[in-house]
Amino acid sequence: MAIAKAERLMNLALCLLGTRRPLSKRELRESIEAYLEAGSDDSFNRMFERDKDDLRELGLVIETVENLDGEVGYLARRDSNRLPPITLDAEEAAALGLAAKVWQQARLAGAASGALQKLRAAGLPEDVDPYEAHGALEPRIPVHEAAFEPLMLACRDRRPVVFDYRKATAARPEARHVEPWALECWRGHWYLAGWDRDRSAERVFRLSRITGKVRSRSGRFTAEVPDVVTVRETVASWAGETADRSALIRLRTDAGYPLRAKATSVRELGDGWDELEIPYGHGLDAWLVEFGPDVVVLEPAELRADVVDRLRAVAKG
Repeated sequence: MAIAKAERLMNLALCLLGTRRPLSKRELRESIEAYLEAGSDDSFNRMFERDKDDLRELGLVIETVENLDGEVGYLARRDSNRLPPITLDAEEAAALGLAAKVWQQARLAGAASGALQKLRAAGLPEDVDPYEAHGALEPRIPVHEAAFEPLMLACRDRRPVVFDYRKATAARPEARHVEPWALECWRGHWYLAGWDRDRSAERVFRLSRITGKVRSRSGRFTAEVPDVVTVRETVASWAGETADRSALIRLRTDAGYPLRAKATSVRELGDGWDELEIPYGHGLDAWLVEFGPDVVVLEPAELRADVVDRLRAVAKG
């Protein structure tokens, strides 16, 4: 629905900007397909007035005048709606370029490509790579999950959603009713933060564990959206980033690269196994379960027990 409205507003704006004389409501209705499908005159009038107000809120100057036939007409003169020159320094242009490349694998990849061309004209040099300009940022931000786009729109429009979600310890997914707040990429994976209505608590969901379609729901949010949504901090805590202890694990050779990247020491054991010492904090057990038979926890004993319990829960499902 959000995409359909955006397309309708764009078509109306183009009609108003492209005319040399005021256009009546009747002429606009005949020119824009969405208005032809509006049904009754009352439905069209309400839709048109809302669209006109939305365009004005976005900054488009729309004039209301009478045409030669005595009808009320509308137009948006180009000289009244010309934007000032866009000037960007190298850091700003690189940041916008990087943001546009988020869409390299999403449905809006074509629009992102066009946006990048406009950024070049606005100050992003041809020889500046956004990734190099912001070396501290993640070099790739892939968008593989089908849930990304509907969740992005739901976050933007503040619309509740329902989706089936499979936890790391569960054999089957279960429905989650969520008020989505923000999406963020962390170490190659996308996460959604929001309010879980069934649990009456803030939750973070990994998009790769969402199965099936994301369904929108009507109604407003029931929980207040925080000013700052700490997606990465929450996920980092789950992954043991805030660890204050160490765990000793066995890991198959050439497996578990993310674990190897975190290891403070690695020792070859032979027979296709290595011994790693890694930081140990809240949520490490859930992360280790994802590596299945490639990981064996040696110590501490409580971590080993937690991992075994999680694996048994999956096996029973």
